[in-house]
Amino acid sequence: MTGECGDAILDVLDTLNPMHAVLGPTGHIVQAGPMLRKVFLDHDPVGARFLEIFEMVRPTRAHDMTELRALAGQRLRLRPRVGPRHALKGVLATLPVAGAPGAVVNLSFGISVVDAVRDFRLTGTDFAPTDLTTEMLYLIEAKSAAMEESRRLNLRLEDARIAAEEQAFTDTLTGLKNRRALDLLLERQRQAGLAFALMHLDLDYFKQINDLHGHAMGDHVLKVAARRMRRQVHAEDVVARIGGDEFVFVLLGADKPDGAVKAAARLISKLEEPILRHGQSCRISASIGVTHSGFYTSPDIARMMADADRALYAAKAAGRGCHLIHDPGSPAASFLRGAG
Repeated sequence: MTGECGDAILDVLDTLNPMHAVLGPTGHIVQAGPMLRKVFLDHDPVGARFLEIFEMVRPTRAHDMTELRALAGQRLRLRPRVGPRHALKGVLATLPVAGAPGAVVNLSFGISVVDAVRDFRLTGTDFAPTDLTTEMLYLIEAKSAAMEESRRLNLRLEDARIAAEEQAFTDTLTGLKNRRALDLLLERQRQAGLAFALMHLDLDYFKQINDLHGHAMGDHVLKVAARRMRRQVHAEDVVARIGGDEFVFVLLGADKPDGAVKAAARLISKLEEPILRHGQSCRISASIGVTHSGFYTSPDIARMMADADRALYAAKAAGRGCHLIHDPGSPAASFLRGAG
């Protein structure tokens, strides 16, 4: 192809088949479409022998230009010998080049186009305007955008679910767990057969604080007491507010009652420290009833809660500001004073 007519044909090929190669009589590429040049950005295909940069996968009998021209009109399967080796589809048509037998090969990526778009950074403008690949790329892009939006929506929904679940299991005033969360945790512990200590704590003289200083001061005392409680136990332990001034502790790492006894002593000591608000000072104390899953052959949560409750009220009857242990198996006494 020479002269103005040949140049015009090449311009047409660039527009209609941007991934084409014009082969000369020796099988060398004399013209490459803009998309083919982009694919071989680091290895200019013009001047190279077609079969040196493309491997014939099917049919495999083409080894020179004569054998290539004999494949005119057939479906070709090829693979680049350099760069990403994406499978290519092609079709060859004979075409005189400078008065000698040549050919034009039109190529496409077929089903590997998505990977090719990524690897070669292709855009819709690299394809022929009528190429259905552009429609497919649009659909893929739209699907990706929809999937990304769906992912973000799912994340927001999951965050909202977690927040709602956390709120459902949290006491709004103190930030501690609530009775619902406590019941679920105790049931899991029972089913798992893991050892734990149970402590029932009640603030002494809390009603007087509300009566003397008002409910705002009472709420402040509960918040401060909750922070102090949380700091006196391990991170894996659970503290739940189950009533106005009633709290339950589940000490998950307490294999024996001794750990609970020491924790109860720390709690009572810390809660007796003065609490200040707007220049006002008040004091509270705590009574605690303790029991342990190891006291029971087969721990019953309702029974353990009742036993801890009985120990709590025994501690109050014993003068408040103390902790007692309920051991249902003790022959000497129902309640034992802790030595912590």
